[in-house]
Amino acid sequence: MPRYRITIEYDGTPFVGWQTQAVGKTVQSSLQTAIASFCGETVSIRGAGRTDSGVHALGQVAHFDLAREQDPYRIREALNHLLRPNPIAVLECVEVGPEFDARFSATARHYLYRILDRRAPPALDRNRVWWLPVGLDAEAMHNAAQCLVGHHDFTTFRASACQAASPVKTLDRLCVSRVGEEVHITASARSFLHNQVRSLVGTLKLVGAGRWTRADVAEALAARRRAACGPVAPPTGLYLVGVDYDKPEAMPGSVDH
Repeated sequence: MPRYRITIEYDGTPFVGWQTQAVGKTVQSSLQTAIASFCGETVSIRGAGRTDSGVHALGQVAHFDLAREQDPYRIREALNHLLRPNPIAVLECVEVGPEFDARFSATARHYLYRILDRRAPPALDRNRVWWLPVGLDAEAMHNAAQCLVGHHDFTTFRASACQAASPVKTLDRLCVSRVGEEVHITASARSFLHNQVRSLVGTLKLVGAGRWTRADVAEALAARRRAACGPVAPPTGLYLVGVDYDKPEAMPGSVDH
């Protein structure tokens, strides 16, 4: 049974999240419907990350199995046609070995959060940034962010409904930089807790606004209490940028150019 890996870009605005739910349109269900229309097979797609409602992706990765072998190029072209007008694009499709798992084979996940901190609201990037009408101190935010990097108990920064077995995670990278009129926050780790990135961003925003210091962030982390966290940032500015794997998983000759 051949297995295929797809890399996907999507605007999360019209979806209630990645994962199929009882009510509401999801990215996963939209892809599964398109695959069924293409080849007549009912499949279950596994994604590398379960993005929430309103969260976007530039490089989500997923895999699925088919009963019959198909040309990866044909799969990509067919899915992009059948997905219209949904804001989902399949960027790449490759055949991989049966050992590949989009979720469990991942060695790192990379997120970007965009904050537009200017007086005027966004016209073109509505629902794609967190708009704040007051300026933030990106340098202070970056300095405070460094006390969160490393191996910690992130209970303070996880959703109350988080289903992870442990709140202990290793945050490999958390950087804040000024990019024109925006503040960009990038985070990398093997895996994240539910709402962890948005919780970190909401807390760092307090630092950028001058309401918290680095010491306050460190104290919140050490508290290991959800109540110690700053407000959770909205989903609109969050992007799953990419997912890393140990080695190329494509079958020989299957890479779609």
